[in-house]
Amino acid sequence: MAGPIKRSMMIAGHATSISLEPVFWQGLREAAEAEGVPLNALVARIDVERLEGSGANLASAIRVWLYERAKASLPRSGGEGDHP
Repeated sequence: MAGPIKRSMMIAGHATSISLEPVFWQGLREAAEAEGVPLNALVARIDVERLEGSGANLASAIRVWLYERAKASLPRSGGEGDHP
């Protein structure tokens, strides 16, 4: 896997740099496109959620957000241990 790529973007009126692995940048672009918002607007939304919640660094918050989004899109297995 390729190492992190650092990109700068404007979030809430200030410039910030974010380092993410290429697979996360791709997932973020796809999510922004699917939601019909610019990439920096999606990152700004994730940033607000981060500040209201865990307070983790922004790159970590983006990775977790992408994980949760992917997890939510998976069908439930309906196997043992699952509860309706």
